[in-house]
Amino acid sequence: MSLIRWIGGLALLASAGEVAAHTTPTQADAAIERITLSAPFKKAAATLDAQHEQWVKNTIAITEIPAPPFKEQARANAYLTMFKERGLSDSEIDEEGNVLGLRKGTSGGGLVVVSAHLDTVFPEGTNVKVRREGDKLYAPGVGDDSAGLATLLAWIDAMNAGDIRTKSDILFVGTVGEEGLGDLRGVRHLFNKGKYKGRVRAFFTVDGGGLDSITSGATGSKRYRLTFKGPGGHSYSFGFVNPAAALAATIAEIYRLQMPKSPKTTYNVGVIGGGTSVNSIPEEVHAEIDMRSESPKELAALEQSFLGIVARATTAENAVRSTAVGSIKADVKLIGERPAGQTPESSDVVQLATAAYKAEGTKLKYGTSSTDANLPISLGIPAIAVGRATSGGRAHSPDEWLGIEKANNVRLKRILLATIVSVAGME
Repeated sequence: MSLIRWIGGLALLASAGEVAAHTTPTQADAAIERITLSAPFKKAAATLDAQHEQWVKNTIAITEIPAPPFKEQARANAYLTMFKERGLSDSEIDEEGNVLGLRKGTSGGGLVVVSAHLDTVFPEGTNVKVRREGDKLYAPGVGDDSAGLATLLAWIDAMNAGDIRTKSDILFVGTVGEEGLGDLRGVRHLFNKGKYKGRVRAFFTVDGGGLDSITSGATGSKRYRLTFKGPGGHSYSFGFVNPAAALAATIAEIYRLQMPKSPKTTYNVGVIGGGTSVNSIPEEVHAEIDMRSESPKELAALEQSFLGIVARATTAENAVRSTAVGSIKADVKLIGERPAGQTPESSDVVQLATAAYKAEGTKLKYGTSSTDANLPISLGIPAIAVGRATSGGRAHSPDEWLGIEKANNVRLKRILLATIVSVAGME
């Protein structure tokens, strides 16, 4: 089944549930110009400017509601209230904990999702009080992704103020489980089990920073928890197999692996633990390993290298020391997996973003990262991650900061709002 979809007044043929992939730069420029010169968009843009300080206040308020991994409910409840206050229909928290709110379009024909993630990397008890110094905010999670959540609210307010009507429905989402071992659980539910499954034809996530770049590539990852187990015993029982020796050999060999610079491929041993006392041979030790690549092929090759290293370390330890009271065994458990992929530069979403930046005098750069966009990209749905602010730093650390200077932050929101509206098709 096919349908005719309009982007900024241009008729483009698309399959149901998909974004047409052949918008030319000239068509994209015309679509963006039509939107940005319209009275509704001008009013929306003026609202973004006038309400900049409200964006700052919303960022602070959201940051100061803790959202530790797998415990995002307090922030989700507050964010749901914010959606309802802005008149989004069908506002709810779904079974996985995502916050959903629908801004209905006039023609149907697929859904455009605009999202940011609710969770942070910080454990319960972390001090999330925001400190403001000039044009900077400081607090754990203030940028990643509290500012993204606040940006969604700013766009909704601006669209409401300008009475912007889109042909497609826009689903605003605060997702859970984007960080770490959350393993994209929120966006996985949205696409694989949620009530909007099969309807999404374009996806934006506000997760990143900078004035001149978007993320159109998905960095894939595999994360493993590796556990070596053995018989243990007193430390003076020297000569028996030792899980710590097997783990040490594994880590040492991993760090001798040479990775290609392009496509960028990396590994990291981020967690090590185990044992009971200094004078005991441990019965069990463990490590958590993160592997990433822009290329599915390189990621698969790295994974196989890792598994081979584990097998050799196990065999070697059982061969070099006594197994009279038991042998070493390895338990390798996949604890996280994110697909790699790419939204083509020729896709409507990227072409329209490029045109929106161009209209503001900025040449757009295309990057690769690991975000909620990985999942829709892996399903063949055009998706990009866009900036939440023009500057920031020290993400995932207690001294994270966010730049809140007005002019360029308003400019960034204006560019991205034009992109979103163009993809959704403005009446």
